[in-house]
Amino acid sequence: MNIQREITVHKRVNVTLPEDTLRLLDRVTEKGDRSSFVDQAVRFYVKEVGRANLKKQLRLGATARASRDLGLAEEWFSVDEEVWPKGRNR
Repeated sequence: MNIQREITVHKRVNVTLPEDTLRLLDRVTEKGDRSSFVDQAVRFYVKEVGRANLKKQLRLGATARASRDLGLAEEWFSVDEEVWPKGRNR
């Protein structure tokens, strides 16, 4: 059986936070769990910002290509109507 382990390297950094943020952090974490909480919060934030950016790009792209896509849909609708005339079962 081949067991692979993922090794995570931790680095100590100094971060300056406003007092209000630090109090909030202390309210939601146990003593000694700050690092884990900050790690999870940063990963969550980056994931959500990435997701929001992707949605925005998709929306902008769809808007920019709307007339082209409508033209393609209309073109294919007419082809579909030629192949499957009204009244015939598909």
